[in-house]
Amino acid sequence: MSTYFRYGLVRMMATGNDNQTAARRHQRVRRQHSNELAQDYVEAIYDLIEAGQVARVTDLQEIFGVTHVSVVRALQRFEKRGLLDRSGDGLQLTDEGRKMAAASAVRHNLVVDFLRAIGVSETQAHADAEGLEHHISDETLAAMKRLLEAKLKIKN
Repeated sequence: MSTYFRYGLVRMMATGNDNQTAARRHQRVRRQHSNELAQDYVEAIYDLIEAGQVARVTDLQEIFGVTHVSVVRALQRFEKRGLLDRSGDGLQLTDEGRKMAAASAVRHNLVVDFLRAIGVSETQAHADAEGLEHHISDETLAAMKRLLEAKLKIKN
């Protein structure tokens, strides 16, 4: 752990910053991790369906580079959470799954647009957005959006 990070953490804990203690931040990160895979899966299924394809386990294997068993286990968890239905032809998203996919896509696109605006290449922006979109707070996303909107106003 870097000295700077340790100092910042100790200083933050010493000031008694009750709005967002270290424990709360870590809890938030754990929640985000638990939703990250679900968001990626429903977004991929949504994209396949929107492209006019039938979303299948093999498609998700290819997209995520994982085994058939890994995809099936993940889908079972997401079905229990009410995000998708595997009973018909291919995979279908429930209303809740579509809402999650749409929200994930909005977050992803906003992060990509922000990264592009600060000079990151398109390929790298998409790659970086895959991780950032799951861990960035709504406050930070709103700030990114305001900055992008301000930049657009200046251009016009």
